[in-house]
Amino acid sequence: MNIIPHWLHLAASPPTAYRWCGACRPWLLALAIVVALPGLYGALRLAPVDYQQGDAYRILFIHVPSAWMSLFAYAVMAISAFTALVWRIKVAEVVAMESAPIGATFTLITLITGSLWGRPMWGTWWTWDARLTSELVLLFLYLGVIGLYHAFEDRRQGARAAAFLAIIGVINVPIVHFSVNWWNTLHQGSTVNILGPSRIDASMLWPLLTMLVATKFYYLASLCGRVRTDLLALESGKDWVHRIAEGGR
Repeated sequence: MNIIPHWLHLAASPPTAYRWCGACRPWLLALAIVVALPGLYGALRLAPVDYQQGDAYRILFIHVPSAWMSLFAYAVMAISAFTALVWRIKVAEVVAMESAPIGATFTLITLITGSLWGRPMWGTWWTWDARLTSELVLLFLYLGVIGLYHAFEDRRQGARAAAFLAIIGVINVPIVHFSVNWWNTLHQGSTVNILGPSRIDASMLWPLLTMLVATKFYYLASLCGRVRTDLLALESGKDWVHRIAEGGR
C-alpha cells in the first residue's frame, strides 16, 4: 500500500512536473490545432444542413464538445483534489486548482452557445430546464473552487478548502449527464452513443467527435501552461526555481 503514494510523490515532484509540462505543452497545442481544423471544416462545410434546424444546428459542434469538456475537467479536478488531500501531493493540488478556470470557461461557453441555439429552436434564451440548471450549478461550483482557492492568504490552505468543495460537488456531474433521462426536460436527449449506434448521421458525427478530441488536447495544453506558472509561484523560494530564473532549465 505504501508503494503507490511513494511512486506518486516521485513522479509528481514540482521540478519534474514543470519540465514535463513544458515539453508536452507545444505538442498538445499543435495537436489541438491540427485536429480542430478538419473538425471545423467538416462541421461548417461538409456536414449537411439539418432538415429541421437548418444551419443553426452547427453551433452544436462547439456547444457539445464544450459541454463534455465541462464535465471532464470537473472530474479531473475532483480526482486531483482527492489525490492531493489523501497523499499531500503538491502537483495534484495545483492540477486541481488550475483545472477550475479552464473548466469554468468551457462551462460558460456551453451555457452561452446553448442559449444562442435555444433562442431560435425553443423561442427563449433560457429556461429552468434540468440540464440547463445543473450545468449552471456546475459553473457556480467552479467559481466557488476558484474563490476559495484565492480567499486565503496561505494558498496551500486555500487549495485544501477548495479541494473539499470540488470533491463534494462531484455529485453534480452525473446529475448533469443523466438529467435528460431522469426528468422530463426540454433539452434533447443524447444523440451520441460511444458503446452503440448513435442517433446522428455519420457526416455529422465525425466532425463532432473530432472537435471533442481537439478540445481534449487544448485542455491539456492549457493545463500544462497554468500548472507551470502556478508551480513557479508556489515554489518561488526553491533552488530549482532560482536556476530557471537565472536562465537554466
